[in-house]
Amino acid sequence: MHYVVLGAGPSGVVAAETLRKADPTGTITLVSGENEPPYSRMAIPYVLTGKIGEAGTHLRKGEDHYAARGIDVRVNARATALMPDHKRIDFADGSHMKYDRLLVATGARPVRPPIPGLNLKGVHHCWTLEDTRNIIALAEPGTHVVLMGAGFIGCIVLEALAARGVQLTVVEMGDRMVPRMMNPIAGTMIRRWCEAKGIRVLTNTKIKALQNVAAEKSRGIFGFLKRREPTEARDTLDVELDSGEMLSAHLVVVSAGVAPNVDFLANSGVKVDRGIMVDRYMRTSVNDVFAAGDVAQGYDFSTKAHDVHAIQPTASEHGRIAAMNMAGHNIQYNGSLQMNVLDTVGLISSSFGLWAGVDGGDSVEIVDDANYKYLNLQFADDVLVGGTAIGVTQHVGVMRGLIQTGTKLGPWKERLKADPHRLMEAYIARTHLT
Repeated sequence: MHYVVLGAGPSGVVAAETLRKADPTGTITLVSGENEPPYSRMAIPYVLTGKIGEAGTHLRKGEDHYAARGIDVRVNARATALMPDHKRIDFADGSHMKYDRLLVATGARPVRPPIPGLNLKGVHHCWTLEDTRNIIALAEPGTHVVLMGAGFIGCIVLEALAARGVQLTVVEMGDRMVPRMMNPIAGTMIRRWCEAKGIRVLTNTKIKALQNVAAEKSRGIFGFLKRREPTEARDTLDVELDSGEMLSAHLVVVSAGVAPNVDFLANSGVKVDRGIMVDRYMRTSVNDVFAAGDVAQGYDFSTKAHDVHAIQPTASEHGRIAAMNMAGHNIQYNGSLQMNVLDTVGLISSSFGLWAGVDGGDSVEIVDDANYKYLNLQFADDVLVGGTAIGVTQHVGVMRGLIQTGTKLGPWKERLKADPHRLMEAYIARTHLT
């Protein structure tokens, strides 16, 4: 049996290792589209801050880790086509590979919006180790940096850029920071925190175009756009906002969302929606083809529907379940929980489950603007289904536990509505019933 795992992120690595345990004699090939050892993208910001070197991002540290387990790692192999009738994968270099069972764990790629000038020198994503090297070369202390996007990934990048001592401006088209994780009160609180730390945050703002500084100067008297400040010698880019303001920058980092890596699946018969559609066993619509991780649209614990949850714990569990079923077991996936924990320049925020609430549901919130503390709980009947917290980290574990277990709160619902900080008491009381 030849198992091929496309994608060498956390999902792919866990899958390959699980396959070896489940099938000691099968042939396993782990394929990476990059010319790097298997690594974690979530560790990239720590490279930017200097807390770790590139080797610290590697998912497994031993040089012979994969070889010792009989896992053949192939790097710099980007899939271009899948032909299930022939059980064959074609690659960009003209080679191909046969498989008996295939796991697609190709993850996602950053989106590049159709904005003039995004292809200029000095504009980078922060998604790969190569991106990180480019950013480190440009993000020197005191340089002007513009960050496009203040979503979850954008705020992780923000943290790293701020640690490098740059003069940072964040441009977010939404009305608040991390809009897919935080409601308006919470998102605005995070914005105020960043501004208090010396970071300029522009919400409800779009980047209209980028151009080289020399090109802007050539516009002469008809260049009516207003600059934020005079261009320094090292600034090479002018960033035009839809407000009419012009920012000067030495580096622009684009964090405008991601899209699943599914282009190579065209005409393969694999069903794709927002990601690759999989059942509770991580099987796709094509026999012997499975999917896992950020590319997979899997079962959602909270909504009972299918969605893409692009977080590392979900990716790893996807990979484990898929591998077990590829090896002939029959293990059902229990579903992923939408969860995000974020450190934004020292302010810890988190959201879990149906944090925006449900129709006909109930909720309670406590806001302490002066101390940057916020707690919001969402209920469906007497079950906690979602929650948001800022600056109150002691509640994170029990909040997630109550949501994920669907624990009935009984009389504790009203007690929590009176004082949401009693989450720990509620958890102990309702999970230790005899």
